[in-house]
Amino acid sequence: MISLEKYKLKDLELSNRIVMPPMCMYSSDTSGKVKSFHHMHYGSRALGGVGLIILEATAVTPNGRITDNDLGIWDNIHIDGLSTLVSNIKQYDTKVAIQLAHAGRKSTSNNKVTHAPSPIPYDSSYDIPQALTKQEIKVIIEDFQSAAARAHRAGFDAIEIHAAHGYLIHQFLSPISNKRKDAYGGNVVNRTRFLKEILAAVKKVWPSDKPIILRVSASDYKEDGIDIHAMIAIIDMIKPFIDMVHVSSGGLVPAEINLFPGYQVSFAKDIKNICQIPTIAVGLIEDMKHINEILNNEDADLVALGRLLLREPQFLLNNLYKRGIEYKYPEQYGRAYRIRN
Repeated sequence: MISLEKYKLKDLELSNRIVMPPMCMYSSDTSGKVKSFHHMHYGSRALGGVGLIILEATAVTPNGRITDNDLGIWDNIHIDGLSTLVSNIKQYDTKVAIQLAHAGRKSTSNNKVTHAPSPIPYDSSYDIPQALTKQEIKVIIEDFQSAAARAHRAGFDAIEIHAAHGYLIHQFLSPISNKRKDAYGGNVVNRTRFLKEILAAVKKVWPSDKPIILRVSASDYKEDGIDIHAMIAIIDMIKPFIDMVHVSSGGLVPAEINLFPGYQVSFAKDIKNICQIPTIAVGLIEDMKHINEILNNEDADLVALGRLLLREPQFLLNNLYKRGIEYKYPEQYGRAYRIRN
């Protein structure tokens, strides 16, 4: 089974090709620190044999949180808790990355002001954000850089920059939410500048042997928004700064999306083949046959399972056991996974 094959990207070597993608748990508090829940939540998926776990969106600045209960990495006080969590995950032969994020206009935390490239709210239920000044943009770029340095100190194997799902970087990328007239708005080169400058700053402090993953929304599902062709152009512009693209879609504005198993896989395939860069496919992928089809067809290099792993932390091990496949099952659970001849 190709899903069980090892995968190497720079010095990151995964025991298999199954990924747990970032999924917000909103289970910290206003401190942004790791709690006991996070150890149980991520530890159970590591015991379940997942090759790579990418921690949930972790805020690079307090007013960049989606909610007041998001994990944070905006201060050195967060390093010890994250480091302990990383160590606990790694002892089960699972590698771990962290998603660095800023919510922009989609922040619902108790900060009095939200920011965006332009003063356009997500929808009528959100406050009108303040347009970022060039100086404020510079500060946020520095926040991402400092967060990356802290992530390295905490021992993460990779980082993922969150440029998807309608959060701040995505807001700059899309012409729907970015109406700026300066160097950060207008044509696609200018709209990509914020992301490019974040990546350039991150690379200065992130070790060259550790991967940088980029999470993108390949379609806004709206006229005049980003589509796959626009995203391919964006990826080509920033490709020297990244090692892999984690491909999903939507989130910028309310939109009708035709959901079905693997509905985003074609986006991952196009970016992989046209941009010549490794990709992670994600989106309602729910069985081993489908996972292996995606990998065997070379539509993507890794497959992420989100909601499925929330329901079934042991999904991978249970499926291997049912198929009578010998694997490195957790020693503590050996009696449950002893293959019967």
